[in-house]
Parts: sequence; C-alpha cells; structure tokens
Amino acid sequence: MKILFSILVLGIAHVTKAQELYAFTEPASNMPGNTLSPRFRVIAAARENRPVFQRYIPEIMFGISKKLMVHAATTFANQQWNNVRWEGAYLYTKYRFYSADDVHKHFRMAAFAQGGYSKNPMYYDEISVQGDNSGIEAGLIATQLINKLAVSATTSYTKAFFDNAEHDYHEVPGSAINYTFSAGYLILPVEYKNYDQLNVNLYGELLAQQTFGKKTWYIDAAPAIQFIFKSNTRLNLGYRFQLNGNAQRNVDKSFLIGLEHTFFNALRK
Repeated sequence: MKILFSILVLGIAHVTKAQELYAFTEPASNMPGNTLSPRFRVIAAARENRPVFQRYIPEIMFGISKKLMVHAATTFANQQWNNVRWEGAYLYTKYRFYSADDVHKHFRMAAFAQGGYSKNPMYYDEISVQGDNSGIEAGLIATQLINKLAVSATTSYTKAFFDNAEHDYHEVPGSAINYTFSAGYLILPVEYKNYDQLNVNLYGELLAQQTFGKKTWYIDAAPAIQFIFKSNTRLNLGYRFQLNGNAQRNVDKSFLIGLEHTFFNALRK
C-alpha cells in the first residue's frame, strides 16, 4: 500500500508541472527520483528532389534523484543515404542546482551537458549533437512555473568534432551558441480530480542558433500539442519550421511524433 501511494503521489506531482514537459526542449525541472522512462521519437520532413527525411530516436531516461537525470539515446536516419541506417548515439545529463518552490509556482535553474557521436559527414551549417554531428554541448536552463503557465529559457554552447581536411569542398562552422524560449499551458483538465484524467498541454517554442566563424544563423518556431494519459504516458505532436536565417540546413521544416512512458520507483531497491 505504501508503494502504491508513493507511486500515485509521484504521478500527481509529475502532472501538476506537465505544462513544462516541452516537446522540443528540456525544462530546468527533472524527472522524479528513482524513475525510468523509455521514449521513442520520429522526425520526418519532405526534401526537394530527395527522399523524405526520417530520423528515429529510441531513448532511455533515468531520474537518478530530484536534482539529477540522465538520457541515453541512439539515432537511425537517412540524412546522407537513401535508406534509413544507424547514424550515431548521444548521452545527456542535467543537474538542477537551484529551486524556489511555492504553492502552484516555482522557479528552477539547471546546468546540462551532452556529447554525441555521428557517422554523418559534417556538410551543413547547423550543428546538433543529437544525430547530426559528433561533438559536445553545455548550457544553462531557467524555468518559471505559475499556475497553468510555464516559461523556460536555455542558452548553450556547442562544439563539433571533425577533420577540417575532409571539408575543403565546403566551409563548415565548428561551434555555435544556441538560444531557446519555450512556453507551455495546461488546458485540460480544468480542475484536477484524479490520477486517471487526461491532461492536454499546448506549447510554443522558439529555437535559434548562431555559428562562429562562418556567421550563419537561424531561428525556428515549434508549436506542439501534448496528451498525458494516466499521469505516466505522454504523446507529443509537433511541427518545427524556420522563421528566418541564412544557415545551410538538412531540413528547415519537420514533424515530430514522440511517445514516452514513465515507470515510477523503478530504480528503488
């Protein structure tokens, strides 16, 4: 009974901050401690005179404690080929170092770092260590939750690893600064009554990158809708598109489908 009660409490706590479970970015908040979440995402985009871009991202996420979480993922895509192949893997970790919590609101800050390996040659100006490039990224996140609204901002630095001699045919940037701004609003339920209620969240996100050296940039908008079933299963549907920029990119419009399930107390002995 005690275990069932703790799982219920964790589930309710997880849902009450559901509006900061963004589809495209991470908030400063973490998963509850001792939890495990498998996640599967699909990114798809039409490309002119080329096969439809597809990327499949199976991922496992660990809530080590309320302050520390870790993601491990691998990616399969057809970025440089006509058929889908294994392209790489990455590891992400986030540490929440500040929290000011109150009733129906909180402000939190976290630091994160991730590193990735990719088989893809570095041809495009956009830098990402989640499938596109080998490299590292580190940054800070700040998130404010007030009632049903959550806003979050992220800034980070990304460094790509590649051999300049391999890219004489195309000047590519080696590092970039990234900025994101995210907002989420809980629209259902109007009043929380029990664990089984369907939760629906609307999101709007801005994602931007400025590279060094070559001075390329872009800014994207990314609206999304999210459904949470029984407080532990999440379905994300999103669309990302470029608002402006001069960066040469693999795709500048894409659809996202993501499915995640959380196992509470999965890591407890």
